Amino acid sequence: MKKTTLLAAGLLCACSLLASAQDKGFWHATSSNAIAITGDIGISEDKLSINLSGFTIAEIRKLDPHEASALFNVESSAPGGGFLYRMNVPAAQHFVHKNTLCGNEETQWMATWLAGRELHVAFFSGGKTPIMTPDALADSTDVCGLFLYGR
Repeated sequence: MKKTTLLAAGLLCACSLLASAQDKGFWHATSSNAIAITGDIGISEDKLSINLSGFTIAEIRKLDPHEASALFNVESSAPGGGFLYRMNVPAAQHFVHKNTLCGNEETQWMATWLAGRELHVAFFSGGKTPIMTPDALADSTDVCGLFLYGR
C-alpha cells in the first residue's frame, strides 16, 4: 500500500514538472515568420534565447485553451498547454536579416502554446497584459507576430 502511494505521488510530481516545463527547450523555426525573423529559439525557466541573444523572461500564468484558440487558431478542446511571459526586448534589437520582433516598439509579452511537437509563439508590445479573446485580438495593435517552431 505504501509503495503504491509513493509511486502515485512520484508520478503526480513528475507530471506536474513536465506540465510546467512543456515549452522549455530548444525549438527549430518552422514557419516563414520564425525562419525570417527569429531563427531557432531556446526557452528556459528564466531566459529566452533568440539568434544567440538572451532575454530574461518571467512566467506570469498559464494560458487558457480558449485564449490559445483565439490567438493561434488551434482547437480549444485539443490537448496542449502554454504560458504568458513578461519580458523586455528593446525595439533596437535586431535578429535574423536585421528584423525586429515588434518594429519600433519594445517587445514586452510572449505567449506560448505547445500542441504535439509544435510550439506556437506570439509576441506583444504594450505595457498592459494582452487580452486574448477574438474581439480584443481583432482590435489589438499590440500583437507583433505569430511564430511556429518544432522539434
